[in-house]
Amino acid sequence: MALFLSLWIKLFFVLTPFFALTMFLTLTEGYDELRRRRLAVSVSAAVAIICLILFFAGRQMFSVFGITLDSFRIGAGVLLLLSGIGLVHGESGSASAPSGGDIAVVPLAIPIIVGPATTGTILVMGAELGSLSAKAVGCVALTFAVMCVAAVLLAGSALQRILGVRGI
Repeated sequence: MALFLSLWIKLFFVLTPFFALTMFLTLTEGYDELRRRRLAVSVSAAVAIICLILFFAGRQMFSVFGITLDSFRIGAGVLLLLSGIGLVHGESGSASAPSGGDIAVVPLAIPIIVGPATTGTILVMGAELGSLSAKAVGCVALTFAVMCVAAVLLAGSALQRILGVRGI
């Protein structure tokens, strides 16, 4: 239970649900409630698939490219640090919705929710968990974290009404 809770908290915050919510609301500004809900489900499904692939393919990717886990851990840590510094300084990037296109996978799932730092964290976490039981706990924690992000996105319109533009 302690492993699950530890992994879930790490994964929840590395997926940056509140930053994702602000970007989601910005990119879906003219959408009605039903269209926003459908998009939130699509984004969540894409994030879940991407994260699970990264989680289970981490060790194989490292061996194919000849990367050691420690060197990748350092690189992912630096990316996570730079991403956090950018968020603190309000540098959200310049994600814009493609005209008339679907925004579920790009830009919402990748790179807004599953960006470089998240990718590195999930790859390292998946490679570190060696036993089958630890992998299962990690998979459940990852799925639960993605479901929490989905809940935040689904509640986006209500949160925007309650908190207002300034609160969001």
